[in-house]
Amino acid sequence: MRIALISDIHGNEIALRTVLKEIDEEAVDAIYCLGDVAPLGPHPRETIDIVRSRGIPCVMGNHDEFLLLPELIHSYPTAPVVIDAVDWCRAELPTADVDFLRTFEREITIPLNGGRSICLFHGSPRSHMEMILATTPAGELDMMLDGRRGAVLAGGHTHIQMLRQHRGQLLVNAGSVGMPFEEHFDAGGPAAPPRILDHAEYTLIQSRRGRVHVELRRVPLDRSQLHKAALDSNNPLRDMLAAQYA
Repeated sequence: MRIALISDIHGNEIALRTVLKEIDEEAVDAIYCLGDVAPLGPHPRETIDIVRSRGIPCVMGNHDEFLLLPELIHSYPTAPVVIDAVDWCRAELPTADVDFLRTFEREITIPLNGGRSICLFHGSPRSHMEMILATTPAGELDMMLDGRRGAVLAGGHTHIQMLRQHRGQLLVNAGSVGMPFEEHFDAGGPAAPPRILDHAEYTLIQSRRGRVHVELRRVPLDRSQLHKAALDSNNPLRDMLAAQYA
């Protein structure tokens, strides 16, 4: 079994199409999305159209739920311009797109041979707003995982790729398709935006004869295309995104 994991697309159609082109060349058995499909980037409708048309199962990310429950974002530490960007995205989406977001699941379990499994979530199994990092203490991580066990436990949310062994299990952050960060960013910290790297990220998992292999992938992107896409949008984050790719 070969499975591709994508996450944190954040309305970046260019990055999504680039990643899916590479994934298609890998002849995977399935693609799963770990959440945060539409908000923040310049093309929310287009990214939803692609994910829906491809029949990609999705986990509910915090930004996905911010679109469904407008008051929820105020419980999450973030800059006012990010709230404005989420509101803009919500206004851009037709009812059918919002209804599609309601089909996202809190958690997805993929069975493997031998009774093992892959557990998919966004932030952690306990909350799509929690951040699991390479530096998260083991005891704290046990609480975040909330009893989940699997050959692979995989999430997103932090926008930082990660592969970590925890109590015999592989703990994976699939990275971000649309906004991979150079380093950990605390949304409640200083106002300076994180540096967005000019590649897209995804993860490839292969299970064969009882062995599981995880590969973190990075795909180069055309900075000029990303810059133009940002400038052509009236997204409140337009100037910040354009500056990242200037």
